[in-house]
Amino acid sequence: MIPLRDSIPSRRFPVVTVALIVVNALAFFHELGLGERRLANYLMAHGVVPVLYTDSELRHAVLDVAGWRGLIQPLFSSMFLHGGWAHIIGNLWILWIFGDNVEDRLGRFRYLLFYLASGVVAALLHIVTNWHSELPTIGASGAIAGVMGAYFLLFPHARVQTLVILGFLVDIVTVPAVIFLGLWFLLQVFSGTLGLFAGTGAGGIAWWAHIGGFAFGALMIKLLARRPPRRFEDWNW
Repeated sequence: MIPLRDSIPSRRFPVVTVALIVVNALAFFHELGLGERRLANYLMAHGVVPVLYTDSELRHAVLDVAGWRGLIQPLFSSMFLHGGWAHIIGNLWILWIFGDNVEDRLGRFRYLLFYLASGVVAALLHIVTNWHSELPTIGASGAIAGVMGAYFLLFPHARVQTLVILGFLVDIVTVPAVIFLGLWFLLQVFSGTLGLFAGTGAGGIAWWAHIGGFAFGALMIKLLARRPPRRFEDWNW
């Protein structure tokens, strides 16, 4: 299922959401210009490599060379890097659909802090669940999952217009946002749990980062969100 738009219009232009999209896009174009060898080194330096946090010898080696910055910076820089066109387009499209309304409710500054905190929590849970992984983890999906978790609770009556592709059957359907987001979250839990029990790791996808981001967003949003100044009206679809 590919979301096309939601039924909640934003009250004002989503400055922070657009800025995050632009920064992610610029970082991706920078990646494209590095070349294969330089890119590999760049991702190791700026992505989250779990074993560098969990192996005491490697952790001390990083601290000796770069200090605490070498361990803290990747928790933030990793959420602005992506592994390909499908990766970045998918992430930023989801952010565009759901981010504007969450930004409305939080306010711009708190929304930015919330987004970054969601990404950090997602990265930490990925480290815990991929203890020995030597692969750099990148992507905004953990932070965006936080936005999705916030939307799930803030707009329970919203609807999402969705493109459904089942083999040769292609259709556009409108589903409640809680169904769309709830199914997405359950898929992450199922896939992440299967990976843990099967001993296959994340299979290239940071399932537990998604789970951690979504859960953090849902837990924190009620503490942070402002009351809406007026009642949102759904578009008549």
